[in-house]
Amino acid sequence: MNEKDALRKYINATNTHDFNQVRKVLHENAVYWFTDKTCKDMSEIQSYFENAWEVIKEEVYTANDIQWISKDQNAATCIYSYQYEGYHNGTFVSGSGRATNVFVKDNENQWKLIHEHLSSL
Repeated sequence: MNEKDALRKYINATNTHDFNQVRKVLHENAVYWFTDKTCKDMSEIQSYFENAWEVIKEEVYTANDIQWISKDQNAATCIYSYQYEGYHNGTFVSGSGRATNVFVKDNENQWKLIHEHLSSL
């Protein structure tokens, strides 16, 4: 698996709405910077994801215009535009923003997400 596969796997895991799937692609020291909150441990990250899935039902998250801005044997960073759509209180909603994702290889030489920074537009 390369870094591009890791991003694809992460987005697919996110769209399962099952944090156990997301956890598999996260580094144990992952840190998230959301527009409204910083999550510094796995329990905070899980709570944020599960709340988002509760607020936006049937959410589908996509990444477009992906640019890999840095890569070596052990770390890779990409930026992209994200879009989401789903249902909030029964009404279809959608939105977009910008993302930065940093992947590193773990002790088993697997690409894992260690940082995500999202900002809404």
